[in-house]
Amino acid sequence: MFKLCFYVPESHLESVKAAVFNAGAGTIGDYERCCWQVLGRGQFKPMPGSQPFIGEQGALESVEEYRVEMVCADKLIKAVVNALKTAHPYEEPAYDVWRVEEGF
Repeated sequence: MFKLCFYVPESHLESVKAAVFNAGAGTIGDYERCCWQVLGRGQFKPMPGSQPFIGEQGALESVEEYRVEMVCADKLIKAVVNALKTAHPYEEPAYDVWRVEEGF
C-alpha cells in the first residue's frame, strides 16, 4: 500500500481527484474515493525555460492550493501517478509517494 500526497490549485481540485480516483486510488476496504484535503498556500519561482500555468518566469508566486492525501494499492501506483501528472495543470506537479506499512 502507498500513500499519495499532492498539491493542486482549487480550479483543478475536483478534476485531478477524479483522475486519480478513476485510476484506482482512494479505496479503503469497502469505501472508495477516500481522501483528506486541506487548503494552504504554496510558493514557487518559475525559472528560465519553464512554462508556468500560474505566474511568470523570474517572479516569486504565492498561490492557494489544496494538499490532498489518499492511499493506493501497490499494483496501481504507477497508473495513479501517471493520471495525476496528466490531469494536473502544473508543468511540474508537486507530489510525494510513501510506502505504508500494514498489519499493525
